[in-house]
Amino acid sequence: MAAHISKAAVIGSGVMGASIAAHLANAGIPSLLLDIVPKSLTAEEEAKGLTLESPTVRNRLAAGALAKLPSIKPSPLYDDAFVSRITPGNIEDDLHRIKDVDWVIEVVVENLAVKQSLLEKIEAHWKPGTIVSSNTSGISINAMAEGRGDAFKSHFLGTHFFNPPRYMKLMEIIPGEQTDPAIVSQMSAFSERALGKGVVVAKDTPNFVGNRIGTYGLLATLQVMADKRLTVDEIDAITGPAMGRPKSATFRTLDLVGIDTFVHVANNVFEKVDNEAEKAVFEPSQLLKDLVARGWIGEKAGGGFYKKVKGEKGSEILSLDLGTMDYAKGKKPASASLEAAKAAKGAKEKTKAMLGGKDKYAEAAWEIVKLTLVYAAEKVGEIADTIVDIDKAMKWGFSWELGPFELWDAIGLVRSVERMEAEGTQVPAWVKDWIAAGNKSFYQKEAGSVAYAYDGKFRAVEQPREIISLRALKEQNKVIRGNSGASLIDVGDGVAALEFHSPNNAIGADILMMIQQSVEEVRKNYDSLIIANEGRHFCVGANIMLLLMEAQDEEWDEVDAIIRLFQDTMMKLKHFEKPVVAAPHRMTLGGGVEVCLPADEMALNAETYFGLVEVGVGLIPAGGGCKELTLRLSQANPNSEVDLQPHINELFLNIGTAKVSTSAHDARGLGYLRSNDRVIMNQDYLIYEAKQAALRLTQAGYEAPRAQKIRVVGSDGKAVLKMGALGMHQSGYISAHDLLIAKKLAHVLAGGDVPANTLVTEQYMLDLEREAFLSLCGEPKTQQRMQHMLAKGKALRN
Repeated sequence: MAAHISKAAVIGSGVMGASIAAHLANAGIPSLLLDIVPKSLTAEEEAKGLTLESPTVRNRLAAGALAKLPSIKPSPLYDDAFVSRITPGNIEDDLHRIKDVDWVIEVVVENLAVKQSLLEKIEAHWKPGTIVSSNTSGISINAMAEGRGDAFKSHFLGTHFFNPPRYMKLMEIIPGEQTDPAIVSQMSAFSERALGKGVVVAKDTPNFVGNRIGTYGLLATLQVMADKRLTVDEIDAITGPAMGRPKSATFRTLDLVGIDTFVHVANNVFEKVDNEAEKAVFEPSQLLKDLVARGWIGEKAGGGFYKKVKGEKGSEILSLDLGTMDYAKGKKPASASLEAAKAAKGAKEKTKAMLGGKDKYAEAAWEIVKLTLVYAAEKVGEIADTIVDIDKAMKWGFSWELGPFELWDAIGLVRSVERMEAEGTQVPAWVKDWIAAGNKSFYQKEAGSVAYAYDGKFRAVEQPREIISLRALKEQNKVIRGNSGASLIDVGDGVAALEFHSPNNAIGADILMMIQQSVEEVRKNYDSLIIANEGRHFCVGANIMLLLMEAQDEEWDEVDAIIRLFQDTMMKLKHFEKPVVAAPHRMTLGGGVEVCLPADEMALNAETYFGLVEVGVGLIPAGGGCKELTLRLSQANPNSEVDLQPHINELFLNIGTAKVSTSAHDARGLGYLRSNDRVIMNQDYLIYEAKQAALRLTQAGYEAPRAQKIRVVGSDGKAVLKMGALGMHQSGYISAHDLLIAKKLAHVLAGGDVPANTLVTEQYMLDLEREAFLSLCGEPKTQQRMQHMLAKGKALRN
């Protein structure tokens, strides 16, 4: 059961505290944001005649932090309006108000004495039953709680958000010795469902789980770099995607985190562990100390291991030469192992290719991996109960594609341990015992479930029933039918799920045919249909490679057939007599949006970036996107006396500028969502929530939507849209080809050359879309844009 949190208080309004308050606001939870009272006035406050007793002065720190939230990039808020859910205040005047909240989060400086002092003040106003937590990255929870009462201790724990809180999935929950286990369970469930987090329960040890392994791995990498005499660029080439890790790799990550912050985190372990060998590893190197002394601590100081400078051809990134301590243009490393890793597909194969080479980069990668894997194995039971917890912490907190034990399985557990021991590396006894018992991996799959090594035997990974895995269902032979682009899967209770699995989930003829077949299958044998997948992105749009090839060959009948197939398929979805629920996540662009719009409901992950972006490749939406959105505007404003023009103008601007939402909530603000479309915080629960929506619609006695006429603004409205586009062209904001596209779009959105308030059919609007799309496909500059997108992955302005 999740904790009931209806209101919270965040104490400490620094970057982390304000961002945590922002994420609570994202989740719909109002909060107090409190900080200390300033000890002096600013010049501006003096000029206004304010004093240290003025409320605006006393609340300055928290209020100032809130004022900055909308300008932070990437934004900590799903919608800038959510900042109104946060109330600023100060500790001296407002701490008593915590009696009205359900959760108090301490987010002050990482100093034990400061935290202890604040907790003493919090307890003085504490209401029994209120949960209190510390957002510490490594200070002992038990040490913080010293001197507090038993009742308070039972409700006190660590809740370590990783930065930035909105975007990083990991939440480490750290119980103290006296924390009520029920509170741990309730906060874990709350953090997962309400805040969208992936929770790892950590032991109260220095730096907990993620930072313990991550810091060790970075320090081990620095040691290998020194031993192998490698450069900053070489190490980052090795420790990025070539090993299933982020592009920021090692040194860009350090620059982002802040080298001074990293040194502080490393020192925390160095000062608190007793093992001399471990202590030696965590002592920050002289290089790191020198960089901190110079003030070269990363991006926040203008440079660290990398530095951005302006050159004759614009900005360029220089890297630090560790021999001369000068910045210079780096050389892109190249080797057989790096090329093999680049060519391989997926993190497992990339890492195997990287480690399987014979060059110096492969040797360095092996040393880094070997040290990290052995250390992670040594810490099982000490920092977390299971290998699963450690793997999750590294994937969710450091964006590794494979956790340490998953990586060990990928490269071959038995073979790699044999190599380690041959090189004189001491492998933890439990790992050797595990292999001696006949086991060849830490994880094993069986009938769609996963088990992991635990206490000498395999234990099943517990999966909440609210998490539906399409991958697991496919392994259980639940596929109803499928082709190269999509599959229809039985998810139980009369619900079938349509999953895209083409490259990038781009929509081609295979997916469209599968949608049509799915409609027929569900019509005969199921109660409802959901459209969902577990790809990195829901759908990046239509297969423009196919369209470009047909356009270049001037096969206009083929292009027309493709668009007709898309439109007809979407109309089948829209008017299907059984419920359809779409569950988009992350990138949902172009044709991906057009697949979602006909659905009866959408269950969107909060981090959904939703937009009709076809103008970026010189086209307009033609799969029903223009039609569906103008229909919604007409339905919302059926009275002909209501002026549709302002709404059409906004839609024209959104589509014409290829605007993409920054979140699902932003998509609502852009007019893409209806009142019944729901935002789901945790993507892991998205398919379950879509299924529940489908069941709910079925049980309510679903009736398919009837065909409706669309009220359009007509030729007069089109003239308004074209005038706006012409003004942008004359001002230099858009090119001549952009203007041509805008005129085509205006013609479609306005409903063509008919009088204002004319009622037209859906098919009429689809015909306008298709005609405009076909004409643009024949334009050389549109074909150039399509070619550029395929080659470079970004839009061309021509």
